[in-house]
Amino acid sequence: MQRSFQQQTLLSHRHLTALLIAFAWPSLAQETTLPEKHHFYLYLLVGQSNMAGRGTVEDQDKSPHPRVLVLDKNGIWETAAEPLHWDKPSAGVGPGLAFGREITRLNPKIVVGLIPCAVGGSPVDAWQPGVYFPATRSHPWDDAIQRAKIAMQKGTLKGILWHQGESDCKPELAPFYEKKLHSLIQRFRSGLKADGLPFIAGQMGKFSETPWTPETEHVDKAHRDLPKKIANTAFVGSEELNHRGDRLHFDSRSSRELGRRYAEAMAKFSP
Repeated sequence: MQRSFQQQTLLSHRHLTALLIAFAWPSLAQETTLPEKHHFYLYLLVGQSNMAGRGTVEDQDKSPHPRVLVLDKNGIWETAAEPLHWDKPSAGVGPGLAFGREITRLNPKIVVGLIPCAVGGSPVDAWQPGVYFPATRSHPWDDAIQRAKIAMQKGTLKGILWHQGESDCKPELAPFYEKKLHSLIQRFRSGLKADGLPFIAGQMGKFSETPWTPETEHVDKAHRDLPKKIANTAFVGSEELNHRGDRLHFDSRSSRELGRRYAEAMAKFSP
């Protein structure tokens, strides 16, 4: 039966729309092909702004790596490129992408899946079940657990990268930080049913222009002491890393270097 002009026009419009989607938004047109679950290593990126990243995005940060994927804000796997996070409009280069690239270099047999969940400005108290963080209109803990579980349907969770602490360097908060950090690690492991899951804490920026307060030293010590007090944890330092000019956030080069340091530490746990 011959189609009417109206039907033909409608079909043409639909065909044109499909082509536009395929060419303009390829992530909607086709899903990223994922490896077998046991070859798909997942890493949760949590903490505050220096994990989310505030470095300037450069050309090298936009170049995709075929074996480094990221779970986007809609829960879809795509090829990773900076910025990985979207917690604030200032999101930029953090340690996550460089970490993923280095892990794949150290282990050529795997594909890395990054799960970005860091929230700029969040104190450790924001990382508890049910807690709402007004600054980003989010629930840091609940969101991270939900996204991790979505990712774990396709891959194997291999570790957690934590960079946080600046918001707790206050007289009324610092003395209680270590206990809260230890509790957080246990909650992650029990909530994700992953006993002994490797947890790596990165050191806050130690910049010559901004001397540390006693409270900052206190929080730093909690990070440093993790390997002595909790199994399957590690600490990576921030020696010789620079800030982007604000005396708080790592610049792009330093964020990448921090990511490589995380990878070297994590590689000791992941066969």
